[in-house]
Formats: sequence, structure tokens, C-alpha cells
Amino acid sequence: MKINSVVNGIVWGPLMLCVLLGIGVFYTIKLRFFQIRHFRLWWDKTFLSLFRKNNSRPQNKKALSPFQAMSTALAGAIGTGNIVGVASAITLGGAGAVFWMWVAALFGMATIFAENSLGIRYREKHGDSFVGGPMYYIEKGLHCKWGAVLFAVFCTLAAFGMGNMVQANSVAGALENGFGISPSVCAVVLTALVGLIIFGGIGRIAALTEKLVPFMAILFLAASCIVLAVHIRQIPAAFAAIFTQAFDLQSAAGGFMGYGMAKAIKYGISRGVFSNEAGLGTSPIVYAAADSDDPWEQGMWGMFQVFIDTIVLCTLMALCILCSVPDADKKDGIALSISAFESVLGTSGKWFLSVSIVLFAFATLISWCYYGEKSFEYLSGGRFILLYRLIYVGATTLGCMMQITMVWELSDTLNGLMALPNMAALIALSGKIRYDEIRISDRKQLTVRPVEPMDNQFE
Repeated sequence: MKINSVVNGIVWGPLMLCVLLGIGVFYTIKLRFFQIRHFRLWWDKTFLSLFRKNNSRPQNKKALSPFQAMSTALAGAIGTGNIVGVASAITLGGAGAVFWMWVAALFGMATIFAENSLGIRYREKHGDSFVGGPMYYIEKGLHCKWGAVLFAVFCTLAAFGMGNMVQANSVAGALENGFGISPSVCAVVLTALVGLIIFGGIGRIAALTEKLVPFMAILFLAASCIVLAVHIRQIPAAFAAIFTQAFDLQSAAGGFMGYGMAKAIKYGISRGVFSNEAGLGTSPIVYAAADSDDPWEQGMWGMFQVFIDTIVLCTLMALCILCSVPDADKKDGIALSISAFESVLGTSGKWFLSVSIVLFAFATLISWCYYGEKSFEYLSGGRFILLYRLIYVGATTLGCMMQITMVWELSDTLNGLMALPNMAALIALSGKIRYDEIRISDRKQLTVRPVEPMDNQFE
């Protein structure tokens, strides 16, 4: 644990966060602030496209539609970070941390655009389906097999920890605290549900997430709007606190000038990255399975994912806390979140939050199974997939029943280690992400120049 603490301090230290944010800044400039200047375009190509006839179903029945890919990736990103993570960011970094979460999301949209575009460019076809992700663009684009193996190893291990046991433990805790359901009962039911879904493969996972994610988002949106409607007069003051504390240059007692601002930056950016996962390399794994040959369209779906996860859901949670809990800096994460909803909904607020945590954590658990499975498949050459799924189901049972502080800390480190080879690839392959390949006419319709085919000799 001492070794892990040292490694964690490096991979999630200020340097790591600066590099991760710097990659987002770099791609934002390279793409000429695409996520801002062409907001209407990528919104039209993502959310609004769902309302067009036959535009949400894949032509290949064994592939995913872009919406299914986004839903699965968003299910992996939406989790306890949207509830507990936001609350802890405010507790540790003040209201100003919310502003820096927005900054992380803004630049993270450019990062995930690049990730997903590379995932489509370098993916491979296995049978009737596509596989891709950082391990493929690291190997084929950088010709660095060992770097691809490292990413796959870290991703597989993180799937069992942060993706599975941590989420299962969150489900068990929420059901016990909210409804008095024992962890043993939760373990039996949750393990059965997980097994039923993941043994159906990506098709069954996507079928679940495309229904569960919109339901979760709408439910959370509705409850948050009720809370904010009651505290509507406090909303201007909440925004004022966010902006003023984000640039708080007052010194702490016996400390240095800008201490408050430094904390806001640290916890805002770190919780923002933890929430939307831009730069970690997970989302390209599922977006590469989409029934689309357009790398830019998949990049825009990634932008939409980050926008919903952080700009919408995390902001709603933050405003609920700041508007309804006057002593927000004196409570811990989950207690702070509960207080926000109980201020309006009473005891029902605690029940609602428990249900939200269960749904968010369950969706994350299901999606991370696919991330880990594809990484394991890369390492094993497609063998022993049944064994992987059996172990993953068993880890769900353990996660519900045991104290997992050590698992949480180790998994957090694995997430950081997983991001390192992915960030190296994003920097080295930046020449493949070119704004001038995206031609936008006066009618705001997107056309894409043909992308050169990939083969083993591609430099």
C-alpha cells in the first residue's frame, strides 16, 4: 500500500493532470475550438440525429449503432463520480472546483474526439464485428507492441477493480443504507443480473445501456430540477460562488497566496477527469465497435458523452448542493449529496439518491466488463473469454461482501497507469487528427474526405 501510495501520487499528481489537460488544450487549438465553434453541428450529428427515421439502428445487426456505442461509453463514465465525486470536489476544493470541472470537460471534449477518431482509424474486423481501442492504435500507429500490452494489462485489472468491485460495493452500500437490504442478498441478485447480461455479449450490454442511460439521465434531471425550482432564488448566488472561488487569491492561515484557487483547480480537474474519463482510453474501445466508418462522427459522439456527463449531470448535482446546503464545506461526499435532495424531497430524497447510485454504479459495472473483456481478448488472442466472464461475475459477489478500501486505491492507480500509454499515443499520433479533413459547408452539413485504409505496413 505504501508503494501504491507513491505511484498514485505520481500518476495522479499535478504533472499528470497538467499533461492530461494540456493534451485537451492542444487538440482544442488543433481542431480550432471545434467543440465551441461548431456546437450546433455536433449536436445535430448526435442528439438530434436520434429523431430522424432509422438513424439510430445499425445496418449490421452484429454491430452497434453510434447511439448504442455512446450509451455504453456513457454508462461506463456515469457513476458515483457524478454524485459523490462532485460533492467531494466541493467539500475539498470549494464551489470554485465546479468551474475547473467545466474546464476539464471543455478540453476533455477535444481529447475524446481524438481518441474516438483514432479508434475508428485503426480498428480491426474480427468476423462480423469490429474491435479497436488504444491497444490497436498504439500497436499499429506507434508500432509499439509493449505499450499496447501495458495498456491492455492495466485496463483488464482496472475492470475488475474500479469497474466491478468498487461499483458492486457502491450498490450494496446504497441498498443497505437506503432500504436496509443486506449485502448478502444484494450479492446474490446483482451477481445473477450481471451474469445474465454479460454472457449475452456486447449486443445484450448495448441493448441494456441504450435504455438504462436515458432513463437514468431523465430521472436525475427531473429530481434535480425539482430541487432547483424550490431553491431558484439561490441559483444566482451559487453561480457567483463558483466563479469567485475559482479564482480565489486569498491565502490560507499561515499559507500562501492563491491557496484556495490551487485547491479548486486540483480537485475540480481531478474529479472532472474521473467523471468523464476523457483521456483514459476506455471510450474508444466501445466506439470502435460502432457501425460507422466515419471517425469524425464518432469523435462528435464522444463530445456529446462528455457534455452530458460533466456539463449537464455534474453541474446539476453541484447546483443542488450549493443552493440547498449552506454549510457544504463541512460535510463529506455522500452526506452532502443526501442533504441536497432531502432539503426538498425529505426522506424520499435519500431513497432517490440510493436508487441513483444503484443505477449509475450498475451501468458502470456492465460497461466496464466490455472494456476489460476486449483488453483481455487482445492479450489472449481471443481465448479464455468464458473464463474472464466467470471471474468478472465472481468479482461482483466479492465486491458486495467485502471492505474494498485497498481495491479502490489500487484501482485508482491502475486507471492512471492505463492513461499513460494512451496519452503518449494521443501526442504521437496527433498528425492523424486534422481539422482540414472536416469540411463544413454553409449549410452546416458534415462531409469527410476518404480516410486511407489501414494495413500492417501503414506508417
